[in-house]
Amino acid sequence: MEPVDSPTTEALEPAGFHTLVRKFRLTALEGPDHGLEYCSQGARTIIGTHPSAQLVLRDPTLSRLHCEILVDEGRALVRDLGSRNGTLIDGTSVLAAHLGQGSVITLGRTRLRFELWGEHIKIPLSEKERFGLVVGRSAAMRAVFVVLERAAQSDVNVLLLGETGTGKGLAAESLHSESQRRDGPLVTVDCAAIPAGLLESELFGHERGAFTSADRKHVGAFEAAHGGTLFLDEIGELSCELQPKLLRAIEAREIYRVGGEKPIQIDIRIVAATNRNLPAEVNAGRFRSDLFYRLAVLEIPLPPLRQRFEDLPLVVDEILAGLDAGDRPAAAKLRAPRFLAELRSHSWPGNLRELKNYLECCLALEEPAPLRHRDASTPTIDPTQPLRVVRDQWIRYVERRYLEELLRQHGDNVSAAARAAGLSRIHLHRILSRIGLR
Repeated sequence: MEPVDSPTTEALEPAGFHTLVRKFRLTALEGPDHGLEYCSQGARTIIGTHPSAQLVLRDPTLSRLHCEILVDEGRALVRDLGSRNGTLIDGTSVLAAHLGQGSVITLGRTRLRFELWGEHIKIPLSEKERFGLVVGRSAAMRAVFVVLERAAQSDVNVLLLGETGTGKGLAAESLHSESQRRDGPLVTVDCAAIPAGLLESELFGHERGAFTSADRKHVGAFEAAHGGTLFLDEIGELSCELQPKLLRAIEAREIYRVGGEKPIQIDIRIVAATNRNLPAEVNAGRFRSDLFYRLAVLEIPLPPLRQRFEDLPLVVDEILAGLDAGDRPAAAKLRAPRFLAELRSHSWPGNLRELKNYLECCLALEEPAPLRHRDASTPTIDPTQPLRVVRDQWIRYVERRYLEELLRQHGDNVSAAARAAGLSRIHLHRILSRIGLR
């Protein structure tokens, strides 16, 4: 089912230091919680059987974190979180779809009726346009700043979510610098960049002689971060073998070096980040639920650049300052309104990282470089070709892009992706094999 614009929600401009989000009500029409009514309390509502969900249902056919409803930009969107049994809207299985007034959401044996209210919820916004190294004046970013500011005043573990390049590393560094641990160390471990066999030693350290190449004692990241912050980037890549050891370290506040027998007390604050759909990983059994809840005491999603284009002048200034562009003539061209308007025409799938690389290129050329508005694999409309040929090219292109996104949404879990697409697992495997997505 393709998401379509819904006229049932309204986009509201920030008023004072808050923005307004429409309330909605869910009524259980069938299932173990028949008759239950739930009223939303924020812009995001997670539905599932786990106590951490905003709407906790007793239906055993539901996943722990089954789906979420987001109210934003004038629309209400339901998104499946890699559930076992999928999410249906008015009888159609969906990965994500916009909700209309009275839409019926089917989750396992539970059916929920969705209704928007005329009342609104106030979402607080920060008065500032900066939090540490992160800048933005849009309502989306100022709402994030409020949560970051509150997180900086506590020691709770934080999970930063968002697409690649959205600035999760900058947010983690800013959390540390704005917290009471700012005088302590900030240690970063990229869980995706270190081979699984070495990551345990990188995290916990090792004693001399612990393994063949251990010719000296090594202090791991947990010890090195004592009194400060440990940033675990790409936490979704952590192997299943290491997950229970990380959980134990977080719960016991102590570690053992590899090959060591003496416990070492630790005093750290953990900030983790991922661009993976961790609820889907939990539902698929690839990420421990207890570790997820320990890390995600406070979840902070960072919006992609395409959802906050009004921040471009600030973001471009910040990037140019970091590149020591100063008052170079090329930098002045990159701040021009016409150039900023051109930036808005690009989707920026790589977000801030892609924008920074592009601006570096422009500085090197000393003038704005051409923007690539189209993926190289995107077919063209060639009227000299027969209709059948052009149509087949676009069908293959859309099919591949759909399946790539389908697999990404479900963490490459083919079984979950097949359920969401309304296909058998064997059929989906055949399609993936045919188009080269093994």
